Amino acid sequence: MKPTLLILAAGIGSRYGGLKQVDGMGPGGESILEFSVFDAVQAGFGKVVFVIRRDIEDAFKEKVGKKVEPYIQTEYAFQEMTTGLDWLAEKPHREKPWGTGHAILSAKEYLTEPFVAINADDFYGAEAFQKIGNFLQTDCSPSRYGMVAYRLDNTLSENGAVSRGVCTVDTEGFLTDVVERTKIERFPDGIHYTDDTGRHPLADGVPVSMNLWGFHPTVLQEIDSQFRAFVLENLDKPKAEFYIPKVVNTLIESGKVRVRVMSSDSQWYGVTYTEDKDTVQAALAGMARDGKYRKGLWG
Repeated sequence: MKPTLLILAAGIGSRYGGLKQVDGMGPGGESILEFSVFDAVQAGFGKVVFVIRRDIEDAFKEKVGKKVEPYIQTEYAFQEMTTGLDWLAEKPHREKPWGTGHAILSAKEYLTEPFVAINADDFYGAEAFQKIGNFLQTDCSPSRYGMVAYRLDNTLSENGAVSRGVCTVDTEGFLTDVVERTKIERFPDGIHYTDDTGRHPLADGVPVSMNLWGFHPTVLQEIDSQFRAFVLENLDKPKAEFYIPKVVNTLIESGKVRVRVMSSDSQWYGVTYTEDKDTVQAALAGMARDGKYRKGLWG
């Protein structure tokens, strides 16, 4: 059974300033997420599901959908404020959808095979898709999930602070904890994150999550259950978000699931800030020159 690629592309991109999901980054004008689809096709994935908003549907299908549809089964799911809230009589006021965990729930009707969930605006590299694709086809089960972790120093932006899920991995290679650290950046004396108590060092090679998770479809029951509890706890918090790492941590702590960590030494690229675009474009152009991708990705 071929695994599924789930791309979370409903984010507004407030820090970046616009619809970065479909912004041309590659030498042939490709968006970052097209490289993820391309790498997934090469790794043997059989379906891609895009989670988007209704208001960007036409633009998204025009700029991305019609290019990838000839190469892989393509589905579209929609993350709206009230998606997955049929059970709640009075819907709370929201300024934006409920986060990445909610985005996965939005696509549940299409997630019938083991799947990988990724961000639309992150470049993960072919190695990551080969590793997670192999895991999904050989080792994934209701009690075993997977993730690809990156070295922290390969995931920083030159243009400002970033947030990363800092991972703790046991001696057998399983995830024991992932903690979201915000305001991470490089200083003259090394990499630090800043919180209410000050600045704290992080090692260059510490493994971090870039939201590249491999799941068995049974995770959807767990996400749904945890999401309902989260909504009830946050009815009066219009900016509260329900994140994937929280779901995973809860399952690890309860002993229901073990999460295999696969490491990638690849350089991560993303567009947290508008200024990051030049860096990403230069990197993708270099990969095309080196023969890793062809200019005009889809031929």
